[in-house]
Amino acid sequence: MPERLTEMLMDTWTPLIILWITVLPSIYMAPMNQSQVLPSGSSTGLKRLNEEQRVLHRSKRGWVWNQMFVLEEFSGPEPILVGRLHTDLDPGSSKIKYILSGDGAGTIFVINDKTGDIHAMKRLDREEKAEYTLTAQAVDRDTNQPLEPPSEFIIKVQDINDNAPEFVEGPYHATVPEMSLVGTFVTKVTATDADDPVYGNSAKLVYSILEGQPYFSIEPHTAIIKTALPNMDREAKEEYFVVIQAKDMGGHMGGLSGTTTVTITLSDVNDNPPKFAQSLYHFSVMEDVALGEPIGRVKANDLDIGENAKSSYDIIEGDGMDVFEITTDAQTQDGIIRVRKPLDFETKKSYTLKVEAANIHIDPRFLSGGPFKDTATVKIVVEDADEPPVFSSPTYLLEVHENAALNSVLGQVTAHDPDVSSSPIRFSIDRHTDLERQFNINAEDGKITLATPLDRETSTWHNITIVATETRNHSQVSRVPVAIKVLDVNDNAPEFASEHEAFLCENGKPGQVIQIVSAVDKDDPKNGHYFLYSLLPEMVNNPNFTIKKNEDNTLSILAKHSGFSRQKQEVYLLPIVISDSGTPPMSSTGTLTIRVCGCSSDGTVQSCNAEAYVLPIGLSMGALIAILACIILLLVIVVLFVTLRRHKNEPLIIKDDEDVRENIIRYDDEGGGEEDTEAFDIATLQNPDGINGFLPRKDIKPDLQFMPRQGLAPVPNGVDVDEFINVRLHEADNDPTAPPYDSIQIYGYEGKGSAAGSLSSLESSTSDSDQNFDYLSEWGPRFKRLGELYSVGESDKET
Repeated sequence: MPERLTEMLMDTWTPLIILWITVLPSIYMAPMNQSQVLPSGSSTGLKRLNEEQRVLHRSKRGWVWNQMFVLEEFSGPEPILVGRLHTDLDPGSSKIKYILSGDGAGTIFVINDKTGDIHAMKRLDREEKAEYTLTAQAVDRDTNQPLEPPSEFIIKVQDINDNAPEFVEGPYHATVPEMSLVGTFVTKVTATDADDPVYGNSAKLVYSILEGQPYFSIEPHTAIIKTALPNMDREAKEEYFVVIQAKDMGGHMGGLSGTTTVTITLSDVNDNPPKFAQSLYHFSVMEDVALGEPIGRVKANDLDIGENAKSSYDIIEGDGMDVFEITTDAQTQDGIIRVRKPLDFETKKSYTLKVEAANIHIDPRFLSGGPFKDTATVKIVVEDADEPPVFSSPTYLLEVHENAALNSVLGQVTAHDPDVSSSPIRFSIDRHTDLERQFNINAEDGKITLATPLDRETSTWHNITIVATETRNHSQVSRVPVAIKVLDVNDNAPEFASEHEAFLCENGKPGQVIQIVSAVDKDDPKNGHYFLYSLLPEMVNNPNFTIKKNEDNTLSILAKHSGFSRQKQEVYLLPIVISDSGTPPMSSTGTLTIRVCGCSSDGTVQSCNAEAYVLPIGLSMGALIAILACIILLLVIVVLFVTLRRHKNEPLIIKDDEDVRENIIRYDDEGGGEEDTEAFDIATLQNPDGINGFLPRKDIKPDLQFMPRQGLAPVPNGVDVDEFINVRLHEADNDPTAPPYDSIQIYGYEGKGSAAGSLSSLESSTSDSDQNFDYLSEWGPRFKRLGELYSVGESDKET
């Protein structure tokens, strides 16, 4: 109790003492006069002094003072006196005027120009501005001439405790591992105080915890937060809310304070082992489940989180360790049990496994608490399923000779139903694998027979698929591949590998090898091919050629003599018998064609034709072919030239009965018939331009250019039209270059009152067969030809 009373008295008197220390100097800090002694009553001394001042070019200051202080936030009924300026040059006659300039002069600080008293007119805040720099000067009041040089001084604002501490960076968040020891560092907080940290205790802070005890503590001066209790468990409580206070004035009474909050979260450590939710699990699975399929899940719970809660599962005991496997689901941390090997209800109906779950990441600090693992028992019951038939072998290989008889048995496949009921099995061939239906199978016993003849040379292997189906449940089907190999028999005779044609030089020597031939055999004997060559019996005593068997299974053809001549015989045919060594042996006869040719001295063949013998020496076959090609090319050019020439000289009159050309001029205006005398211009028929000159045809270009006929003299417009037409008609008939030229004018409107009726044949009831074109022969030879063309066309139609 006495200690508490002493502390209360100290908290009461400390601010009063500080205030007294602060205010007292500001009251008695008027500029202290240091009188400068001058010779009294002697103007000479003053004049001498002035001369000395002029010689030295400096004025001796008439006052000296210290720094001035003013208390911040001071307010009263009158302005506060900061200090007083006075110079010994002032005789008291009020001839000196004091002037103040600088920071806040005239606004914040005001000077009495007569007495030199400086007053603060406003409340000052040290946190806004801590000091002011001012300049004072004494001048003559009448002349405003400076009596002293300007002097600079500072007014400092003295601090009072008017700002509370602040946590600028708050609120705070911190993390500390659970189960930490006492005194483990958590975080550090920082508060700031705007008061003067140098003067007094206004900025001296002390930290304390208002909320959060007894879990955490804080260092009073460093503000470091530490754990205060051991073994704080995250699984019990994960988050703590702590309130921190910072108080100035060294934490004494009367000081200002500020608070902040710190949210402290306990981070997880692996201090809890996994634990199965139950000690025994039961699962059932069908025996036909696919490999790798999951059959059940087990779960080991862990109170930890994140990496500390991850566990791995394993099968450590049981009679199905090689049949089942367990894996970890990365998302749910479940143990997934899967099938590794096929199950068989008839063989084993249940399995018992012991499963273990262990943490992956273990903290060594907590190993003393026990093993971080747990075990559980899993019982798996296999249920019966209707299974498909099972073949006695996964594949079958059968062999058959290519000359095997039809319906002979090639082999047999067997299958059985693994179920307890043991359904009968029926066999069949998947015809997609035997499109030609070369094989059959007995549906009851699975014997495979031959349906069509086989040929090894066509196909050596046949791959078919046998299907086994339960008779009681046709959905239960199994398949097995069967490979059938066709074995070779000697059923093909050897023959020449290619069509050989040998060339014999006329200047060849006896015993010279003419040709080397080889044979092939489609069969494939086990010991390889071995061929025998011989001549026909009637050719054994052949005087011209002989044969010789080589070691590489080939045959050499040799000439018996020299002096072969193309003039005498150009081609020789040599039959050769080729036999194999098979059982039974097969043979064939091949004929070798030997041509007699003319060769150079080094044996190069030059010509093999008898006609070439009579040609001049030195003219090769290539030269003859080139000459022949040139002759053929010239003939083609001549034929083309003659054809084009004839085409140009064809007459302009078309002989083809079906090719009739007409020039049709269509007018869109409508005529008025015979009564219309204005729509037709007689000047068009007169053609005055054509009278004087020759107008060429525009539809064709004539081959022969004739001199234009002498035009008739122009006629007046009143000429007889009938006479004009007759003259033109006569000229056209006698002109050999002018083919028949028709001009047709079509009028859509015939007019009214025409005695002749309509000229159009579109609505005419008469057909072309009723028309008679004999009258055209009276118009001249050109129109006569036109009439013949139409008459022939009609006769063709009738025919």
